[in-house]
Order: sequence, then structure tokens, then C-alpha cells
Amino acid sequence: MMGGAAVRGGVHAVIFDWGGTLATHAAVELDDMWALAARHIASEHPVAPSGARLEAEEVRRRLGSVEEAFWARTATDQRSGTLGDILRDAASDLGVDVAGAVLEEAGLHYLDAWTPHIVHDPEAAGTLLALRERGIAIGMLSNTHWPRAFHERFLERDDLAGLIDARVYTSELPYMKPHELAFRAALDAVGRPDPARTVFVGDRPFDDVHGARSVGMRAVLRPNPHVPPYAVEPDAVIERLPELVPLVDGWS
Repeated sequence: MMGGAAVRGGVHAVIFDWGGTLATHAAVELDDMWALAARHIASEHPVAPSGARLEAEEVRRRLGSVEEAFWARTATDQRSGTLGDILRDAASDLGVDVAGAVLEEAGLHYLDAWTPHIVHDPEAAGTLLALRERGIAIGMLSNTHWPRAFHERFLERDDLAGLIDARVYTSELPYMKPHELAFRAALDAVGRPDPARTVFVGDRPFDDVHGARSVGMRAVLRPNPHVPPYAVEPDAVIERLPELVPLVDGWS
């Protein structure tokens, strides 16, 4: 059975966003994260088919632009994608036929650049434990183009993986938040509880609060000053993760 003891009261599951919610927000420039990947691609393909020299700086700029376009899709068709998709799109944009092995290695360089910036909230474990002790199923739904293994590595490093019953990554789905199918996938992963008895916790008013409420979940906002505003009313607002526990108790 998911969670700990027998379920008490009206909340059966709590599903968390990852970045900005369980993990602290990493205020980094996308272009900086792409620097190593760009150098690798440029070194393997120094000349474009047109004959022009392929500079690492231009590759980095294109990679960053393609990723920005990927995230902009949350406000349009909400189609999901993978890190490989971004690399292939950028290679196509540059007019370079980049071999799969080169793209894979470039992807690893990109992920390695993120590693020092991934830090989980030190209060996450205690909050998850308190919810589990109440018999509540715990899930996670993250908008991401990163592979599952990359996320899992950090959750395991910080002893959080065993506290989250089901982890859903949109890189493995056709759609990302706020699309209802992403939230339905998370509900399925935690045992298909009634959405009205499920709480979603996130830092993005549009992706998280609007998306969760559109499928009938309660939505708790953990405000993030780096995130664009959106006119939606959450069921509650918290500054720190432990504040969630008495909220859930009050809804039980």
C-alpha cells in the first residue's frame, strides 16, 4: 500500500511538482548550461554543410533558443519532449547532420552542467514523512525534458526516492503541465484517487495551480518570484513545505 498507516480523512494523495517545490529554484542562464554541449558539437562538426565554420558560441545560442521555445509550449499546445528532441531540433536548425552518439554525449555534458545546481529543500524529507505517517500516497509530477535517470539520481542522493510512491516525468509523456493528461497520468500513478481528495503542490500558477484545478484537484501554491504570474486562485499558499501538513490535516 502507498503511504504509511491507514488513510485518515478526506485527503488520499498529495502530488508535488519538483523544481521550485521539492527542489530549490535554480536561477541559471540556459545558455550557460548549454556551453559544454555546444563545444562538443562544434568540435565534432566544425564546418556546416554550407561550408561556414560552426562556432561553439553560435551552437550555444541556438541550443538555448530551442530550449526556450520548448518551455514556451506550456502556454500553447503543451506538447512534451525530451532532451534528445531539443538537441536534434537545434542540429536541424544549424543545418548539421549530427550523429546520435555525438548528440548523446552532448546531452551528458548539458546534464553535468546542471549537477551543482540541483539542491532539494532541506525540509522536504520531514514533510514527506509526516504525510506518509498519515497514510497519504505521495506522488511527483515534473515538467521536464531530462531523462528519468537524471532526476532519480538526485532523489536517491538525498534519500527522497523512497518517500515518493510514484514519480512521473513529462519527458515520458506526450503532454506536459498544465495539460490535463499530465495530471491524469500522475493520478493513475498514485492509485487513481478521487481528484477531489488529491492535493497538488507547485510553484507555478499556470502550470501547477491552473492545471491541477482543471482536473478537480485542490491546489497549493508555493510562490516563486522567478515564475510569471497567472490569474488563478489556489486553495492555499505556503512559504515552507512543513506548512502543508496542517493544511492537509484541516482538509481531513
